[in-house]
Amino acid sequence: MTHPSTQRERVLITGGGAGIGAATAERCRADGYEPVVIDRVVEHVPGGIKADLSNTADTARALQQALAGGPITRLVNNVGVVVPADAEHQTLDEFDLAVALNLRCSLQCMQALLPGMKETGFGRIVNMSSRAALGKELRTAYSATKAGLIGMTRVWALELGRHGVTANAIGPGPIRTELFDRANPPDAPRTRAIIESVPVKRVGTPDDVAHAVSYLLDARSGFVTGQVLYVCGGMTVGVAGV
Repeated sequence: MTHPSTQRERVLITGGGAGIGAATAERCRADGYEPVVIDRVVEHVPGGIKADLSNTADTARALQQALAGGPITRLVNNVGVVVPADAEHQTLDEFDLAVALNLRCSLQCMQALLPGMKETGFGRIVNMSSRAALGKELRTAYSATKAGLIGMTRVWALELGRHGVTANAIGPGPIRTELFDRANPPDAPRTRAIIESVPVKRVGTPDDVAHAVSYLLDARSGFVTGQVLYVCGGMTVGVAGV
């Protein structure tokens, strides 16, 4: 079966109300798709669906609402939470929250959309992992769940490829979002040190990540699956496996 036309095809984006998710939604509009955003804050998002994605029942309700308009064959699992702490003091509640948002929500969204993808014979899944999956201090819960998301991506690629569905992950490095700027003031020594550690000597932008998402969502990317694309300005060189 051939893939559907891109005209007004819908893309489900979790956590699309701000930052990387919002840039991804805007890029999807530019690419001719209709983004369907699920997030906690969607007042300024056209057609946004408000939901607490850490809650399974609320997530199920939001997914049912999104799918009321018919199948959605493109999915960007973007929502996530960081909960920074050293290993000794990472709480179990923080860990459970990271699992809920960074892992469980991605699985729940995939399972909800998959029947429509299989029926259509086409699907694109992009999971937002992180460079921290390779290891980073103060990120026990975050690194564990983002690495787990890469593992799920690989399994989905193996299981779903026969149905015309690809699954890939993106691993952003430091990206200049509102959250990043609050934690890293532009003139702070730590911020300068981060920039100096990036081979291209700048911090990434949400648009950098959205551009990578756009490639993996494209119908022409059907021979790329099970991969991790690091959008990190070269920071993973010498760290990530060949």
